Amino acid sequence: MRRSVLALILVVVGVSAAQGQGATGDDRLKAVASFSILRDWVQNVGGGRVEVTALVGPGADAHVYAPSPADAKIVAAAKLIVVNGLGFEGWIDRLVQASATKAAVIVASTGIAPRQAGTLGTFRDAAADIDPHAWQTVRNAEIYVANIRDALIRVDPPGRTVYEANAASYIQELDRLDQEVRRAVTTIAPARRKVITTHNAFGYFAADYGIAFIAQQGVSTETEASAKDVARIIRLIRAQNIPALFFENVTDPRLLRRVAAETGARIGGTLFSDALTVTGGLAPTYIDMMRHNIDEVAAALK
Repeated sequence: MRRSVLALILVVVGVSAAQGQGATGDDRLKAVASFSILRDWVQNVGGGRVEVTALVGPGADAHVYAPSPADAKIVAAAKLIVVNGLGFEGWIDRLVQASATKAAVIVASTGIAPRQAGTLGTFRDAAADIDPHAWQTVRNAEIYVANIRDALIRVDPPGRTVYEANAASYIQELDRLDQEVRRAVTTIAPARRKVITTHNAFGYFAADYGIAFIAQQGVSTETEASAKDVARIIRLIRAQNIPALFFENVTDPRLLRRVAAETGARIGGTLFSDALTVTGGLAPTYIDMMRHNIDEVAAALK
């Protein structure tokens, strides 16, 4: 009898413990990334220890994003907030303040040499001197990942081994990707390494990989190309025989279609600049995005 009672007590204790664990919910570290590319990196480094949410999701434009009350709740519940910096998220400081969050906020681009907007064949955007699209070269992506690793370790020291191992493995993948991009560029004749894009998001790519990107808009999609800028691009295409134009997944393609119609330049496809796609799309991860972009560019310029 006493054994039966003891067994019953153990069962009750076990059930109560299980119910208590269920009541506490997911014990993963809650992180928030400002946009989808950062989310991909945080997820790769954090693995199963981290639950990460992107405020600006797949296919959405962070330049023109307007945070919602629901975003403030997500930020308030987080322990880590990862932002790009370099002026990319003009709305993030107000959102963090409004949420009254106690989360650590890290600028993932820390340590990257900012690039001045308007160089390397692009038109200057007087409203924004710094180009925030530093992720568009894989070498910079490795700096982002290292910063994210270090931030996760600071917030969650017991996860150090996991974060270090995940980051090291992912950086190896990035090394292979960087070599792949460079090999693809060598297949393009130097005289043909120039394209037209919708907005000035590929300056870091241009500087590192040697392909000139001429943009209709500045570094933010909030700016619009003037009639003078469009006319200048049309003259440039004709004078330099620029082979291809590319749409971007976060911008309006109508103006580029007009330029293509007036110049006869080939439309080479869609490049992914500021956002990934949903799972199952062409660019659900950063590595997929960079591989897609260089494949599209190389195919159009050969």
